[in-house]
Amino acid sequence: MRIGEFAARGGCDVQTVRFYEREGLLAAPDRDASGYRSYADGDLARLQFIRHCRSLDVPLREVRQLLALANTPRQSCKQVDALLDRHIAQVRRRLRALAALDEQLVALRRQCEGANGDKACAIIESFMHATQEHACACHAEPSSAT
Repeated sequence: MRIGEFAARGGCDVQTVRFYEREGLLAAPDRDASGYRSYADGDLARLQFIRHCRSLDVPLREVRQLLALANTPRQSCKQVDALLDRHIAQVRRRLRALAALDEQLVALRRQCEGANGDKACAIIESFMHATQEHACACHAEPSSAT
């Protein structure tokens, strides 16, 4: 199958397929006599594996590791478990950060008094004086930013 059909069947666009090829996640496909890429069903299974990993927010570096581990299924289970445990921990850190962000935004929103005539918007004022009022990701000390 040609790249357009391959991408459509894999649930992505052609540029994504080309990107995965450049990144080495997909092998360069065979070319037909006219120079068009020609993909096989095995390539589609690999693309779907990659896309599923990405839908779970698995970084490309870890997708590469999972693809390598998929070649040794009996020996890889502990390594896959460890990789997934690290990913779960990262997701949980991000969830905590998002919860803190939610609290900050809700607190900012509560400052708004609605249409307040000549008075400056409390939310805009808070943004203008953020470094003095509270810690946030963009004003964190360089050593503590992650």
